[in-house]
Amino acid sequence: MSAENRFQFAKSAALDEVMLLEASMSDFSYGTHAHEEFSFGVTLSGRQDFFALGEHHKSYSGNVIVFNPEDAHDGRSGADDPLHYKMLYIHPDQLNPMLESAGVRRAKGVRIEHPVQNDPVLKHHILRLAALVESDMSSALEYSSVLFEFAEYLARRKGVVMEAKRRVKDPVFERVRDYLHAHVSEEFSLDELSQVAHMSKYHLLRCFRDYFGMTPHQYWQNYRINRAREALELGMPLADVAFAFGFTDLSYFNRRFKPMFGLTPYQFRRTLLRS
Repeated sequence: MSAENRFQFAKSAALDEVMLLEASMSDFSYGTHAHEEFSFGVTLSGRQDFFALGEHHKSYSGNVIVFNPEDAHDGRSGADDPLHYKMLYIHPDQLNPMLESAGVRRAKGVRIEHPVQNDPVLKHHILRLAALVESDMSSALEYSSVLFEFAEYLARRKGVVMEAKRRVKDPVFERVRDYLHAHVSEEFSLDELSQVAHMSKYHLLRCFRDYFGMTPHQYWQNYRINRAREALELGMPLADVAFAFGFTDLSYFNRRFKPMFGLTPYQFRRTLLRS
């Protein structure tokens, strides 16, 4: 077997229930097998050929591959160039409650149709989850929020319509919001928030999203970035701002700040000094 065949598995301490495989292969072939988990993959380069559900399939660069639990399949590189792909394995015990929270009735036994898909949004969700597994800075709360957004997208593909609800002040979610504000610099889990709200964590994800338009993690990130921005405006040193609001280092602070304001914290403060 060629040295170009490489298989690397990864798990994150915060995402222990999810496993990521990154593989490169040129002359390796998988025997027929099946997984207990849902398998969501992205072909990054090359071509993957496989037999599943009674048919031969080809996944080209940019395509998504989906195997439901117990779907028997094999796999091999189908082109001259090496095959490079990433594959997430998510157990039904974790995905199904998220699907039900997103509006899928009787999620147990739900199947994702079509083993090969050209769906840029699904591809984005898979690679976003993969990046969380690869990162040593991912929190359990962030993972739960991202997985819920993934489940929401799968639910919409199943025809679930998420109805917009008129916001009426609710003391439960106001209490959760106050908890997020009070812990602006601390990591916490979805289980902790569910105890604050006195409801299941899956129901909390759905209801909080309906109430604020964001998942708890998105709301918390948005709130602490805004508080960090205010501290920058007051002239607090960058390193002190990062530490005060729970960012482990300036690089991580940059990655969280720039998508919201289009500038790094340093660039943002420089624009203030010139004004």
